[in-house]
Amino acid sequence: MLKLKIDNTEFEAPEGSTILEIATGAGLSIPTMCHKKGIPHYSSCMVCMVKDKRSGNYIPSCSALVQDGMDLDISGEDVISLRKKSVELLLSEHRAECEAPCKVVCPAGYNIPLMNRLLSANDYQGVFELTSSEIKSGEIKCIDCAAYCENACRRKKIDIPVSIRNMKLLISQQIKSKVSDAVRSEITTGKPLKRFTSRIGKLESSEQLEWLKECVDGVKRFREIPDLTSASSESESCMHCDCRAANGCRLRELGEAFSIKDPKKIVNAPIVKKINHKTGLVFENAKCIKCGLCVRVCEDSTDEPALCFIHRGFVSIISEPLTESFDDILKTKSKQVVEVCPTGALSLKGNPPTPHLGG
Repeated sequence: MLKLKIDNTEFEAPEGSTILEIATGAGLSIPTMCHKKGIPHYSSCMVCMVKDKRSGNYIPSCSALVQDGMDLDISGEDVISLRKKSVELLLSEHRAECEAPCKVVCPAGYNIPLMNRLLSANDYQGVFELTSSEIKSGEIKCIDCAAYCENACRRKKIDIPVSIRNMKLLISQQIKSKVSDAVRSEITTGKPLKRFTSRIGKLESSEQLEWLKECVDGVKRFREIPDLTSASSESESCMHCDCRAANGCRLRELGEAFSIKDPKKIVNAPIVKKINHKTGLVFENAKCIKCGLCVRVCEDSTDEPALCFIHRGFVSIISEPLTESFDDILKTKSKQVVEVCPTGALSLKGNPPTPHLGG
């Protein structure tokens, strides 16, 4: 057994163990982004850095092996500062918004993007439960609201905004007759927590059109919403410019943990949305931190094309192989790559948010 010190406490470790494994096993916390237990790993995000006090060097704990006599600092000010800078660098290339503009400007904080997804799926019970949980004072705020959500709706810049206010009013009117007493009893109270929010940076008109890829072609639009059928049809014009991983994004969690203000975007990766129409896999490169987890989780796959790195150096990106169409990749592993993605870069079309399964 090898002997080492972590924050002045002595530990023993089997040969071949990583620093992260020993620290985690001892109940010590080291943040990670590009590491997932059970998947071959290499260091890319540098969020898990620790300091070797003997040499003064900083090393990635997820891949660095324990050496006999190590004396490690995993929680000092210098270590925390370096981790924070690593997260800030990732965010500087992260062209995404955690929340859609419609939700950000809503005085009541209603989850409008989720409402639209549930309506598009004709999940009316889910819509009723969501709205019921959001009505804290017993009456929906939209009655006297000036429809700030529709004014902020990005669809407005293309044709007309989604009729959010009237959809919400219709749903609230039907709650009493449609939602069970058990659902009503789950109505929450209190103010929503203020959370870290990433911003997209300067948006080009061509990038705005990328969001239209998730909209249904030729959908019938409604300004007045007389029934749930028209609400469902109107919801399909939502461009889904929010992030499905807003409540399960590891990058967002670390932004909050380090009290980071979203930095200026220094590298503007273009907003491009790829959709695999066979599996429903959605890939947004501007949200990708190039951790490679989606590539490594499919390294043993020989039956179907998978995601890979293309190009080199700073311009390297995750992509389908150059010889393949995005529609022909990951026929059986789309859900698997979504589950390991630490941000919202990979998701499934039409699905509600998927929590991050890190660790």
